[in-house]
Amino acid sequence: MENMYLGIDIGSVSINVIAIDEENEIIFKSYCRNSGEPVEIVKSVLEELQEKIKNKYKVNGVGVTGSGRQLIGYILGADVVKNEITAHATATIHYQPDVSTIFEIGGQDSKLIIVRDGIVTDFAMNTVCAAGTGSFLDHQAQRLGIEIEEFGKLALKAEKDVRIAGRCTVFAESDMISKQQYGFTKAEIIKGLSEALVRNYFNNLVRGKKIKPVYVFQGGVAANAGIKAALEKEVDDEVIIPGDYNVMGAIGIAMIARNHIHKNRIETNFKGFTVTKDSFNTDSFTCNGCPNMCEVIKVKANGKTIAMTGDRCNKWSNSVQNDDKMLGNTGA
Repeated sequence: MENMYLGIDIGSVSINVIAIDEENEIIFKSYCRNSGEPVEIVKSVLEELQEKIKNKYKVNGVGVTGSGRQLIGYILGADVVKNEITAHATATIHYQPDVSTIFEIGGQDSKLIIVRDGIVTDFAMNTVCAAGTGSFLDHQAQRLGIEIEEFGKLALKAEKDVRIAGRCTVFAESDMISKQQYGFTKAEIIKGLSEALVRNYFNNLVRGKKIKPVYVFQGGVAANAGIKAALEKEVDDEVIIPGDYNVMGAIGIAMIARNHIHKNRIETNFKGFTVTKDSFNTDSFTCNGCPNMCEVIKVKANGKTIAMTGDRCNKWSNSVQNDDKMLGNTGA
C-alpha cells in the first residue's frame, strides 16, 4: 500500500480534513461546518476516507491544527500538533514560494502572516473582534436576505461608494441599517461593508508592520469577491487566492506531519481507523496540589482516561494512570 498523511484543522466554524501522498498531492479533501461536535464529525469523515481509499493507502503520519487541536490530537494519536500560523504558512509557501504577505480570514478570527525568503518572520492574530470574520458576514447576508455565495459578488455591482463604520459589529450593523433607510442599494451597502471590514483588519493586524507583494488571501472569507476587491484596493496590488483557500491549514499540517515522519525516521502514532468505533467523552476536575488550582481536562475513550491537559506543571498531562489512584492525591 502507498503512504498517505492526514492533516486535520479543527476550527470554531469548520473542520477540515486533508490526505496527501508522498508527493504532497491531495488525495482526499473534506470541509465540514463545525456543529459543536468535533469528535463525531472527525469520526464520520475518517469513515468516509476509509471507504474511499479501501486498501490502496495506509496512514503514515497525522498532523492536527486549529483551536481544537489538542483534543483531536489526543484521540487520534497525532504525530504533530501545531498552531495555525505554522500550518497556513507551510501550505502557502509550498504553492506560492514567492509569497511575502498572507491575509487569512476565517469564521471566527483573522491572521496576518509575514514571510521573507520562505520563512515566517512576523505574524498577528485577532481572536477578539468579530467584525470581518466569516460568521459576521454570514449574519449580515441572512439579514439582507442574500445567499452568502452571492454576497461578495453583489458588492462588485455597486455604482457608487458608501462608507460603513466597521470597527465594531454592533456599529457596522447599525450603520448598514441607517444607510438602507437613506436609500442606498444593497450592492452599495455590501461594498461599503467590505471596505470597512478590510479597514478594520488593517487597523487591528497590519498597523505598524511592513507588508509587500506577493499577497495571498486565504480562509473561508476568501470566497467573498467583495472582500478580495477591497483588499486589492487597500494594497493597490493583486491579491492571489489559492485553489484550496479554505483548507490551507489542513494541507499545511499534513505536509508538516509528512516532513516530521521522514526527518525523524519514525513510525506514526496514529491509533488507526478503529477510533471511529470508540466512544469519547471529556470531564474535568480542579487540582488542589498547589495555589494555581488548575482545571484539568480528562479525555476518555470507552470509559478509560487516555489523556489529560490543562495543568501548568504537567503533573497530569504526562500521566494516564488509574483515575481513582490519581485523584486520591489531589483532594478533587
